[in-house]
Amino acid sequence: MPSHLSNVYSLLFDAFGPQHWWPGEHRFEMMIGAMLAQNTSWRNVEHAIDNLRQADLIEPHTLYAVPLAELEELLRPAGYFRIKAKRLRSLLEFLLDRYDGSLDAMFETPLPELRQQLLDVHGVGPETADSILLYAGHLPSFVVDTYTHRIFARHGWIGFNADYQQIQDYVQYELPADAPLYNEFHALLVRVGKDYCRKGKPLCAECPLQKLLPPGGPLQPE
Repeated sequence: MPSHLSNVYSLLFDAFGPQHWWPGEHRFEMMIGAMLAQNTSWRNVEHAIDNLRQADLIEPHTLYAVPLAELEELLRPAGYFRIKAKRLRSLLEFLLDRYDGSLDAMFETPLPELRQQLLDVHGVGPETADSILLYAGHLPSFVVDTYTHRIFARHGWIGFNADYQQIQDYVQYELPADAPLYNEFHALLVRVGKDYCRKGKPLCAECPLQKLLPPGGPLQPE
């Protein structure tokens, strides 16, 4: 019997179709994007990555050799560029020191071990680590974001006080460990969160998940 979240996935996929996410030309670019996406729009991230691409810096050893001040300027479009430059250098240092810059070697590491290694890198939190694992590594580690929490809580599937790990555990219990499935489901939830399940004025009547709302409409945090 299909799980509850598999039914949710099917409903959203039927409504929206494939989302073709995460944008990026190759895995290293996706890793960079995951680091830069914190607290900014994807359009800003794209501008910063385009700066790196035009400077021919989309390679771990080459990018790490760039002086910090120069890297900051290249990342300026992504916002908080000084903080992000230091965090990106920390990720590059990890990749070079432990895996000699080889993404193949890094992503061959057992998933739980690699996830913890990434979480130990300065500036890498759970959402960033899972974005790297899922989108760059094609590994089944579901990404939880603000949209996921909001949609799940308003529908009563989790509590409003549920933390990142509790939500990820719930999804990974309900759905099979399948990277393409996690990829598409996360992207579909982002679509719902942006277009319908907005923070201030949700458009519940138009949302594909309307029939899954609890009686009385969406729950609100106390």
